[in-house]
Amino acid sequence: MASERPFLGVIGGSGLYDMPGLGEVERRAISTPWGLPSDELVVGTLAGTRTVFLPRHGRGHRFSPSEVPYLANVAALKMLGCEMIVSVSAVGSLKAEIAPGHLVVVDQFIDRTEGRPRTFFGDGVVGHVPFGDPVCSTLRPILLDAARASGAPVVDGGCYVCIEGPTFSTKAESHLHRSWGASVVGMTNLPEARLAREAGMSYCTLALATDYDCWHEEEAHVSVEAVVAVLKQNVAVAQRVIRGVAERLAGPGAPTKSPFADVARGAVMTAPDAMPREARRRLAHILGDALG
Repeated sequence: MASERPFLGVIGGSGLYDMPGLGEVERRAISTPWGLPSDELVVGTLAGTRTVFLPRHGRGHRFSPSEVPYLANVAALKMLGCEMIVSVSAVGSLKAEIAPGHLVVVDQFIDRTEGRPRTFFGDGVVGHVPFGDPVCSTLRPILLDAARASGAPVVDGGCYVCIEGPTFSTKAESHLHRSWGASVVGMTNLPEARLAREAGMSYCTLALATDYDCWHEEEAHVSVEAVVAVLKQNVAVAQRVIRGVAERLAGPGAPTKSPFADVARGAVMTAPDAMPREARRRLAHILGDALG
């Protein structure tokens, strides 16, 4: 097995990692201070880039969007050495021009989740990480270029509304989200994106539109059957995009670390000697010596 630490993390469906060209494959069971991630992680080399795949909902889709262990998932990727994360996510379209099967490389988020743990900080350590631009401007052009090269229809930019779920939106909620100018709606990318930023990793979303939510009067309302059917049709597309990202990250001039690697150094407010020992020990797994 190769000994290099993974550079690229991919969070998505449990079948995404079963892709041609993934070599030196091993499964890794990781325990974090925030518990166990959704499942074992699949580590391999893809197009010259050490890559780790994490099935967000667990193999067999065991975790609902509210039950996904987001803190453990992000911490596991960080502890393995990931600098960049690409999230592959099914979404509902909130715009007529974004049809099922289109890929959206989003650039903003609106958080409408309720009650999910959404930060690594707390328990005696206070940190305020900037999040005005939640999608990495270094990784996003790489993802966008790879998406366009896949041959699928691609939308450059858009706002992802993250709802709690697990039920789909009401018509009133869907129209509200459209009135905000949002492009797609999903259930999983927050707090995932926030946690990636706190942990000093780049984060981007490849959103796959599977339906028109419930706002479109001339289209069938979203259903599990429709979502699964579109996803099955587009697994190969998502795999091509991920491979394209890996190729670009292995090429000349590619970034060698996340631009957010040291974000915690300017975000932690608590004096080092005031930090509780256990909280400091826990955060050291993802922040290293940034705690002072």
